[in-house]
Amino acid sequence: MPGASKEERRAAAADRQLHERVTAQGWAREHEWEQVRARQAAVKAHRAEAAAAQPTDDVPAAPVAPDAMPAPLPAAVVPAAEPEFADVDDDQELVLEDLTREQVLDWRTRAVADHQLVFDHIDR
Repeated sequence: MPGASKEERRAAAADRQLHERVTAQGWAREHEWEQVRARQAAVKAHRAEAAAAQPTDDVPAAPVAPDAMPAPLPAAVVPAAEPEFADVDDDQELVLEDLTREQVLDWRTRAVADHQLVFDHIDR
């Protein structure tokens, strides 16, 4: 810049330094990410190697309860109240599309109370 003034030379030098600094930061950031990716690949390979080295029939033992556990107190036996259901014929064929919302809710409540009801229906 032979015919440039002092301010123009300073501005050009500042622009050049800024460009060099930004370029150097970009290369440093790329190098850092390259190292991060290499570490992640090494960890992944190490985990795969460890998983392959572990025997497949080695099942971790179940946690063992301490020997000094106090005995549970006997619970009071309260007879479970049987829920009252609407008069429903147990032998009727259940077709979900033919049932009302209340009937579906009633059958669901009955099935929760007695699972054998569901098994019998499946068998039929």
